[in-house]
Amino acid sequence: MVKDKEKKNPKDLIQRYLLFLSGLFIASMGVAFSTKAGLGTSPVASVPYSVSLVSSLFTFGGWLNLLSITQITAQIIILKGKCNYVEIAIQTVLAFVYGYLTNLSCYLIREIEVNAYPMQFLFMLLGCVILALGIWIQFKGAVAMLPGEAMNRAISKVTGKRYENIKIFFDILYIAVSAVICLIFLGKLQGVREGSIIAAILVGTIIKGYNKVFDIIVKKQ
Repeated sequence: MVKDKEKKNPKDLIQRYLLFLSGLFIASMGVAFSTKAGLGTSPVASVPYSVSLVSSLFTFGGWLNLLSITQITAQIIILKGKCNYVEIAIQTVLAFVYGYLTNLSCYLIREIEVNAYPMQFLFMLLGCVILALGIWIQFKGAVAMLPGEAMNRAISKVTGKRYENIKIFFDILYIAVSAVICLIFLGKLQGVREGSIIAAILVGTIIKGYNKVFDIIVKKQ
């Protein structure tokens, strides 16, 4: 746990925000890889991605921003008087940054051709590993979290359930909602497929793995 004195240190705070922003960009690349795979994007992005296939009102990143606003509202309701409004304000800004980074990441790998199923599956797995790493780095930055992860943390805090398990539950919920949207408006599962289901289970599990490896390294030191 980071001591309060360390948190107030300007240099330490800058380093932590840089670490967090690095995690933010890495997570956006994970989403981009998952989307490029064509087997269904990452669970947390599946709803905005599915909606972006149905409506051109906003970009993929724009719908992701709208979901973030919903998740921020949920945090305020869940935590009630214990809500940290400074953190909420930071989350709001970073959520919009993340939305634009997601659009940027998708643009950066736009030229990559992923056609054969083995390559699609590889890209899906890479997306899971990269996304989990980005989320884990954000958590280690200890300055803020994206609204979706912060909402999971808030629910974990109130219910006493493990954060990783809460994440897996909501990932599955996002997939279910995305599937309904695709079937109703597109008549097929386009925004969500087998890759989304695998990611729902895999990302939370990989985060657990990162934590275990980190704990082992810290203990050895």
